Amino acid sequence: MKASYQKYLLDFKQPSGTSRGVMTHKETWFIVIENDHKKGIGECGILRGLSCDDRPDYEEKLAWTCANIYLGVDSLWEALIEFPSIQFGVEMAFQSLASENPFLLFPSAFTNGQKSIPINGLIWMGTEAFMKQQIEAKLAEGFHCLKLKIGAIDFEEEMKLLAFIRQNFTPEQVEIRVDANGAFNITDALIKLNQLSGFELHSIEQPIQKNNTDSMSELCKNSPIPIALDEELIGVFSLQEKEQLLVKIKPQYVILKPSFVGGFRGANEWIMLAEKHHIKWWITSALESNVGLNAIAQWTFLKQNSMPQGLGTGGLYANNFECPLEVSNGLLSFNRDKEFQFNFN
Repeated sequence: MKASYQKYLLDFKQPSGTSRGVMTHKETWFIVIENDHKKGIGECGILRGLSCDDRPDYEEKLAWTCANIYLGVDSLWEALIEFPSIQFGVEMAFQSLASENPFLLFPSAFTNGQKSIPINGLIWMGTEAFMKQQIEAKLAEGFHCLKLKIGAIDFEEEMKLLAFIRQNFTPEQVEIRVDANGAFNITDALIKLNQLSGFELHSIEQPIQKNNTDSMSELCKNSPIPIALDEELIGVFSLQEKEQLLVKIKPQYVILKPSFVGGFRGANEWIMLAEKHHIKWWITSALESNVGLNAIAQWTFLKQNSMPQGLGTGGLYANNFECPLEVSNGLLSFNRDKEFQFNFN
């Protein structure tokens, strides 16, 4: 068995805004395992500035992983505990290698084209006009759940956008989730949450910056809007630390990005603990290419979570890989008649 890695730069079709700035391209890495004339591919979906493994020794750790691929998936997962995106890439690559088709990792009614996954339509930050244009487009495309990135433009303008949706659609017709990416100040977060509550939102992700656990706990206790933890989960490695975090903050939801939380195994640990403490959850991709998104989508279907998932990011890039995933009417489907176009070399 041998393994290699390579870097790939994904180019956004148009600049995409978050509270951490505007992105024009996104770096990702692929691990390819070869054994007995078979190949398996995994994507290490690092997000610079956010992933806990955004470290100077990242490529060095990738090289070490490939040199030690013979250790196997379980031992490597333990050894890579501080590199969750590489954990995920290794898991995916081994699953791909073991599969008859390297891109058919988890056969199911989803990959058979019989069932779909409900997803949210993502609205990127930008000017009021740009965000309104996106909202109108997603609604026209048949999405019943919208996720708005907020915290970058004037708060009053953002509330106008939410009012625009609610003037036209009831909560039963369109579910609204908002993601502040930690943009609110601790001092006025609850005031803003009370202002937002009039729009009957499903939830708000990460209203304040991570690592303010006392303040986040208070918000989860007093907020009129259910709170979902996202960035808060990044860099929490041990099962004990994970449970301590959930017990202290008591969020209404947790959001699981396999590239950020240690792949399928890491996400499964969070799910197990969340359900133990009666916390709901959903799964989200983290701007991976269609290689990673395909694996996450197939795995997500097996979890049988009926909530809309955050998986519709494959169309953001100009140089993504052709794949069987398709989005229509707010559903992610797998078209068996389309093949993956990925060159292993």
